[in-house]
Amino acid sequence: MAEMTCRDALNQAMKEEMDRDPNVFILGEDVGLYEGSFKVTKGLLARFGESRVVDTPISEAGIVGMATGAAMSGLRPIAELMTINFAIVAMDQIMNHAAVIRYMFGGQAEVPLTIRAPGGGGNQLGAQHSHSLEALFQHCPGLRVVAPSFPADAKGLLKSAIRSQDPVMFIEHEGLYGKKGDVPEGEYTIPLGEADVKREGGDITLIGLSRMVYVCLEAAEKLSDEGIEAEVVDLRCLNPLDMETVVASVRKT
Repeated sequence: MAEMTCRDALNQAMKEEMDRDPNVFILGEDVGLYEGSFKVTKGLLARFGESRVVDTPISEAGIVGMATGAAMSGLRPIAELMTINFAIVAMDQIMNHAAVIRYMFGGQAEVPLTIRAPGGGGNQLGAQHSHSLEALFQHCPGLRVVAPSFPADAKGLLKSAIRSQDPVMFIEHEGLYGKKGDVPEGEYTIPLGEADVKREGGDITLIGLSRMVYVCLEAAEKLSDEGIEAEVVDLRCLNPLDMETVVASVRKT
């Protein structure tokens, strides 16, 4: 185990997957020389070169469109959008292309694409940089939706997302990049669609996702002071959704 920030855990996940598979590459605005708007791609250009860390023009539709085509052609792209708000500009490419190509080709085509998108409010950024669109993307058939909370989750889930044969919307809360936690080093993955009980309890179940997991944990501590032991479930993924863990917790409490 090593203590690191969520930012560093994501960076480590991409570095390990790019070392492991030469078909993995990154594209997006300022992911290379500037090392990403939140510095998540720090050091990757120097390590892998311009052919695998590609700075693109300011065109989210173009980024996702190119990434979708690359994925259909056998590559494994990681498309970084500067903020999840700008994913709206690429909704045609995400919802009408990447997410449904498997259906349109009768299962004969796959889109192993990971779209990384920061989002969430409370970080002194503009309103057009602060939306939480997890629920919107959850309603898109064919699209997996992941939103990690802790650094260990961020690493394990991102590695699994990159290896997935389906397109994954990987949503990173901007307020969590600096959060620290213990992260397994080396090979470590978390299956997509597997929730995690972050706190055991027997009186009530609190369910959260991304930054709201921390809010649930804070609420659980306050409830504990009043003699109420809350169980906190971190969904980690909205699609696929681990209802089995949720139902088991609710039955318990």
